[in-house]
Amino acid sequence: MIFNTAAGKPAQLTDTQEIPRNSGNLMSRKIWLPKALYVALPYFYLVAGVAALLATVYISNWFWVLPHYLLFAGACLHLGILVYRRRHRHRT
Repeated sequence: MIFNTAAGKPAQLTDTQEIPRNSGNLMSRKIWLPKALYVALPYFYLVAGVAALLATVYISNWFWVLPHYLLFAGACLHLGILVYRRRHRHRT
């Protein structure tokens, strides 16, 4: 890979400085999970979201933990429903 410097001279990168093409974004990489874990993943998110939502009932004081529980519960429920719907939508 050749880059031009401010002086107009080409600068060569060594092999260790070059970024490989297959080192894409972490979110775009495929992750292989065992079948049982793959099937149980949306249900895990839903159970974790409901558990976090129910845990807010037992917090006696309104302090910094409660908003985090609610955000975590909302995120888990949203993610669980999203994963479930994407896996069970009709293919056209």
